[in-house]
Amino acid sequence: MSAQGDCEFLVKRARELVPGDLWAAKAWLITARSLYPADFNIQYEMYTIERNAERTASAGRLLYDMFVNFPDQPAVWREISVITSALRNDSQDKQTQFLRGLFETLPGRVQCEMLLKATEQCFNTLERAEMLLLLLRRFPETVVQHGVGLGETLLDAESIEDQESPVNCFRKLFVCDVLPLIINNPDVRLPASLLYKYLNKAAEFYINYVTRSTQTESQYQGSQDSSDIMSPSKRSSQKYVIDGLTEKSSQITDPWERLFKILSVVGMRCEWQMDKGRRSFGDILHRMKDLCRYISNFDSDAHAKYKNQVVYSTMLVFFKNAFQYVSNIQPSLFQGPNAPNQAPLVLLEDVTNIYGDTDIDRNKHIHKKRKLAEGREKTMQSSDDEDPSGKARSRHITVNKADLANSIEVLESFKLARESWELLYSLESLDKEFTRICLSWKTDTWLWLRIFLTDMIIYQGQYKKAISSLHHLAALQGSHSPQQITGQGSLENQRALIQLATCHFALGEYRQTCEKVLDLMCCILLPVQEGGKVQEEQPKVKSKFRKGSDLKLWPCTSRAIMPYCLHLLLACFKLRAFTDSRDDMALGHVVVLLQHEWPRGENLFLKAINKICQQGNFQYENFFNYVTNIDMLEEFAYLRTQEGGKIHLELLPNQAMLIKERGRLLIV
Repeated sequence: MSAQGDCEFLVKRARELVPGDLWAAKAWLITARSLYPADFNIQYEMYTIERNAERTASAGRLLYDMFVNFPDQPAVWREISVITSALRNDSQDKQTQFLRGLFETLPGRVQCEMLLKATEQCFNTLERAEMLLLLLRRFPETVVQHGVGLGETLLDAESIEDQESPVNCFRKLFVCDVLPLIINNPDVRLPASLLYKYLNKAAEFYINYVTRSTQTESQYQGSQDSSDIMSPSKRSSQKYVIDGLTEKSSQITDPWERLFKILSVVGMRCEWQMDKGRRSFGDILHRMKDLCRYISNFDSDAHAKYKNQVVYSTMLVFFKNAFQYVSNIQPSLFQGPNAPNQAPLVLLEDVTNIYGDTDIDRNKHIHKKRKLAEGREKTMQSSDDEDPSGKARSRHITVNKADLANSIEVLESFKLARESWELLYSLESLDKEFTRICLSWKTDTWLWLRIFLTDMIIYQGQYKKAISSLHHLAALQGSHSPQQITGQGSLENQRALIQLATCHFALGEYRQTCEKVLDLMCCILLPVQEGGKVQEEQPKVKSKFRKGSDLKLWPCTSRAIMPYCLHLLLACFKLRAFTDSRDDMALGHVVVLLQHEWPRGENLFLKAINKICQQGNFQYENFFNYVTNIDMLEEFAYLRTQEGGKIHLELLPNQAMLIKERGRLLIV
């Protein structure tokens, strides 16, 4: 019998003995290995027996012997592949834990060499990257040799695979796993240009991850319970899976914290002017403003260094606070249909003072025509003279506490984001670099950012620019899929229409204001008032600023928007009705609209009556179609009496034609 035949016989005999007498089988294999120490099949059979029996130490020793003596055997690499898969696996089952324990019995040098050679056996880029990442984590000394190469491989793979979104498996492994190992290893020497490149990639990834749309998430959440949906600040806990990664690998805790940590480490490596300890966003922004004051005094190298510090630090403060603002005023944009039932808010010009003096106690109000008659003798004061644009005055945003519980924090985020934006455009060098980054990130396609920018432009009083921004916003909404637009699209349409209306109003374009209001009225559901109760009035927020310069975050709901629309219409007609020229149609519209919150507009109604008395007559043919308020009807009836001045009123449709026809019949 040949040596090969002897080995096969001994292995076969041992296999036969395993079920009945394990120790006899092992004795046969020990004898066989003594006779034929260079035979792989004998040693592999010994390893198989120990592995199946889950004897960690002995299986580890045999695997080590095979790895050293038979490195080219496919069976050895199959075993190593199974073990490395267990090392990368999140599972906690018994078999996986055994394989991890088996690997731990190997000497450190062998572990390192085994992982490195296992990496060479991988032809899939993602699998190869995960294997090498395993090596870098277990053996930090290998980061110097393999870290940067792995990072560049992942970025190249992202480019080759032509990933549509920066939130992909390659970028995630690079930003979250590889980059921290590289930049936190003092032995890895990196040029500043490469550090800025990596910081740029990290910022783009984290910002897109945090602000990812609900459309992307919906395909992964499935039947997820609504209780799993967290607040915008903790969205990392949502069930979101990046294509190519496991669910666990796709979850990122504290993404903003991670990003600012990378910013800090890169800043120290690039020798920025850093402050020790943790600083607030306001402190960071203040520090960047100070740096900008003397940045032009540095030489070219230092100028470039501090320019990058200002751009990246301010840019991250901007995006963080802009997101914080938008995620609070419109949480459904990020949280999807399962979000808590919080009404979205929209930033509008505050026209709540449209009535002028509105401090009337409804409980004590007794509206009689005698009182009105006496009121006509008084000099009527109007607050119409305020410039509705609020330009050249301090802007103040109000919001009801019931609509936004954390209003102070949200308005502070808006302020920080706005000041960051202004700083980024304060110097040509900053403007150029920030614009370059935004173009590469395609920020003009970010719906949430366009919402913030529109609100910021409205705050700045640049209403024509705001109108252009709102048209851009409408184009972005149209690019979304039907699944995402459902429900959300109608909300965005209403937001756009009411903000267009308020911008046209601030510009004095009252015809366009009324057109947008009427367009909006056609697509909103009228609020239902139960039991004949009067609709609840929006709480008033007292401000030390002039009302004309105020803005307000208004609930974007039918119940809240309807009164605001009526206020806008009243404001438009009021300005035309009380000019020196006569406009009975506008004056009649004012009377009709004043019924909505009667008697809040009593003083304005007195002013309308006074103007009618001065004219001596009044024509409004729709009067009886729309005026039903008993106080107003009594007053107009009083105007026809001798005591009321015998004012000539034409309040019926085609009343003038009827009078002429009646006169013609009498003559005949």
